[in-house]
Amino acid sequence: MSAEERGGKLYRKIVQAIVADIANGVFPVGTRLPAERDLTERFAVSRPTIREAMIALEMQGLVEARKGSGVFVLASSTVNGDRELDIGAFEITEARRLLEGEVAAVAATEIDEAQLAELRMLLVQMEQEDTAAAEEADRRFHIAIAEATGNAVIIAAVTDFWDMRFRSPLAREVLVKAGSLGTESRLSEHGRILNALEARSPDGARNAMRDHLSRVIEHLLDVTETEAVERARSETDQRRRALARRTV
Repeated sequence: MSAEERGGKLYRKIVQAIVADIANGVFPVGTRLPAERDLTERFAVSRPTIREAMIALEMQGLVEARKGSGVFVLASSTVNGDRELDIGAFEITEARRLLEGEVAAVAATEIDEAQLAELRMLLVQMEQEDTAAAEEADRRFHIAIAEATGNAVIIAAVTDFWDMRFRSPLAREVLVKAGSLGTESRLSEHGRILNALEARSPDGARNAMRDHLSRVIEHLLDVTETEAVERARSETDQRRRALARRTV
């Protein structure tokens, strides 16, 4: 595996291989790509990595995901070429699960009453109907836990992982469509994290955080299976129409 792949762009390996297969006629226009399980076996990667590769291919206008039918080849080359899409939502969330689980465990031994009070306040703010405000309270909740460790590097890392989700076009494509877990799930899962921190339980805090972010990954898998590429298809159609106008 290359340094780039180890750096969080493993989906590109799959994208490049499938682009080459399409260009070489292995998968002609109109044919269906192999099933997700077959692709995970071929490339020896996880379902989330294959899912991110499919979304990246769709964003480039090469394939189309059809609900209940599979992923079909639309074109043999892209208008924009091999567009850099950066890191995907699944890889970011997996990294967050690994990091923030341990951050929560450390925070459980260091957090003070004022910091717990802030978390309680943020949990209440997550209930509001204003989606943007609830999302910001969610962001602040995770960063506040990092702040409880007193480690500036950890605080910066948690903040960067959170904000990276919307700096990366590939991650943003999934996350905007997926939305949140829903108010009830958000409150329940963050409430478990808070309870473990209040109990000063490192194991409880670690497990509650990991369980929460595992649920986020499952949510993204569910959404991308049937819906998340719809906006990408719309953008692809708009690019095609613009190209058609330019060629008239």
